[in-house]
Amino acid sequence: MENSATLASLLASLRSAGITVFFLLALSPALARATQLSLPPETPAVLEKIYSFDLDGAQEAARQLQKEHPDHPIGYLLESDALWWRFWCTAAEFKYGMSDARRRSKLPADQHYLELATTASSLASAQIQKADSAEMQLYAGMAEAASARLYALRGENRNTARFGVRARDHFLRAKALDPGLADADFGLGLYNYYVDTLSAMAKIMRFFMGIPGGSKQEGIRLLEHAIADGILTPNAARFYLAMNLHRYDQQYERALNTISPLAEKYPTNPIFQLARGDLYAKLGRKPQALGCYRAAGALTVHHQECQARILQLVRVSIAALGLQQEPAAP
Repeated sequence: MENSATLASLLASLRSAGITVFFLLALSPALARATQLSLPPETPAVLEKIYSFDLDGAQEAARQLQKEHPDHPIGYLLESDALWWRFWCTAAEFKYGMSDARRRSKLPADQHYLELATTASSLASAQIQKADSAEMQLYAGMAEAASARLYALRGENRNTARFGVRARDHFLRAKALDPGLADADFGLGLYNYYVDTLSAMAKIMRFFMGIPGGSKQEGIRLLEHAIADGILTPNAARFYLAMNLHRYDQQYERALNTISPLAEKYPTNPIFQLARGDLYAKLGRKPQALGCYRAAGALTVHHQECQARILQLVRVSIAALGLQQEPAAP
């Protein structure tokens, strides 16, 4: 309880800095390297749907995966991930020259999401009880992180802390069992990065609370390791590294080079298009930014609220360019 309360205090500071995405989880279809994970063969198709922003299709496919592999956590994690990107979409706002998910209130859809995370955690824990493994520790950490990220989005510090502590413990255990498990570096990399971006006063509070410190450079290194060698998290690591380089370091060119492969590989994902457009705008490349924003606005999103939010973000983003006459994007 003391550890949870302590981390809750830190998370309050993190949220005030806009960095609750430490607990965000997403998956990536880099499955050709999945030699050490016992993933069902249907997994790549589900992942492709998620990153292509076919979230309804991904959710349906994930449910089929649950039926065919009821004892494996991945189907439940995949469905929660499909829901998460929809949550991200509907919570996004354009502020400080970028679209980002910030805070929202509790919604009825949250209950099913949390049930999926609980089921994935229970399945992984049952396997760990039989025979501990880095793979199941990874899944357990992902499940706890899935809950933590939603509580963080809702501003619930204590729940975020409780599930965040569990997630971190599982990731550290996974790394202890398999030091080369790059997917665990995703969450640990974000932790290092964010702790090092805290204000001076927050760092003093963290020191007296006994919270481990972090290094931004180490965080970037871990995220880059997840991008290069991860199996389930390279796309997530790439997305959030780009967002952080944009938000905290103002390294716009580096962030653009990081996000561009996602926008090019998944042109039907409006979130990636918006993120790329924001970076072009910060670099003063307004025609390219306009092209990305228009591309996002032209996409069909099969969720009414998400579609409306994307169109709103596109309108505000284009208005922020301040163009007297909109040039054609090259």
